[in-house]
Amino acid sequence: MWTNDSMSGRGDLMKKQLLSLAAAVSVGLAANLAGAAELTAVSFGGAYGEAQQKHMIDPYMEKTGNKILFENYSGGVAELKAQVESGNVLWDVIDMEVIDLERACSEGLLEVFPQDQLPPGDDGTPAADDFSKEALANECGVGNIVWTVLYAYNHDTIQGGEPKSMNDFFDTKTFPGKRALRKRPQVNMEWALLADGVSKDEVYDLLATEEGQARAFAKLDTIKDEIVWFDSWSQAPQLLNDGGAVMVQSANGRFFAAIQQENKPFEMVWDGHVFDLDVWAIVKGTKNKDLAIDFVNFATGSKPLSGMPEVAYGPTRQSSYAYIDESVIPKLPSAHLDEGLKASSLFWADYGESLGEKFNEWLLK
Repeated sequence: MWTNDSMSGRGDLMKKQLLSLAAAVSVGLAANLAGAAELTAVSFGGAYGEAQQKHMIDPYMEKTGNKILFENYSGGVAELKAQVESGNVLWDVIDMEVIDLERACSEGLLEVFPQDQLPPGDDGTPAADDFSKEALANECGVGNIVWTVLYAYNHDTIQGGEPKSMNDFFDTKTFPGKRALRKRPQVNMEWALLADGVSKDEVYDLLATEEGQARAFAKLDTIKDEIVWFDSWSQAPQLLNDGGAVMVQSANGRFFAAIQQENKPFEMVWDGHVFDLDVWAIVKGTKNKDLAIDFVNFATGSKPLSGMPEVAYGPTRQSSYAYIDESVIPKLPSAHLDEGLKASSLFWADYGESLGEKFNEWLLK
């Protein structure tokens, strides 16, 4: 039988043990929290960054207790390269355009991402089958969103019916009126060859030749007198709204916002759209590689990706569509990949400067 004295002694001992345990737990928690605050992710800011914060960053922190410092950068690889080559790596995870990803990966500025560790979709589909093939095309990253350049028309101003193809964009007899294009060779050269009957698989191979370039310029000649040139995507919706052109080229987000938020009578045409992706990647030399992988696995999950349509970008996973309003899906570029052409950043890296010079010369003719 326990006496009062023995019980009192045991009580004092237990108190000391509990206090020691509490102190140890506190130290452990503090260490964990301190470690969790080290992950830094960078992206492009704006409405896109806000959507990522809402659907990727905040939910990840809430679920795991890990802290992410989410910062903006201006794109490109210069700052990334400076960090890696100096050994002073400040970033862990980076959102990149494909053209920059391919360069950074080839220069050893990024970690090879373990794509075989990506979780299945929420419907159980293996990641390799759930993601679009373009999303996993580069070993250094995982596709995050799909965006595109396409043209749209205004139901209130179009004549001759409803355009449905790239051929219609170049058909000024059936669809009279001005066409508005951004003043640069990118996309315009591809569109010209597509409208001239070149298959999507052959566009860039042909455009790499003098013959193909001449053919593209010749096709652009057929509508040159009807082209309104502009310099910024922000000008596109206004041109279409004010009747400055009956068909206008733009990044899909501009038209999406006008349709969804302003109820403009615009219709996007998906045939021949030229699409690309943004990709999550991990900076070479990060001290938080495992945590970075864990975050990318989460951020590219079915549910987080389903939030990107808020800013007109399509998810790279098929399983994400289960969470998206059915009325929105037809307005997303990821729902029309079969109708589009994947932009070739490698082509434009090799030929952009020379074609830019030829394009400017053509404008002056």
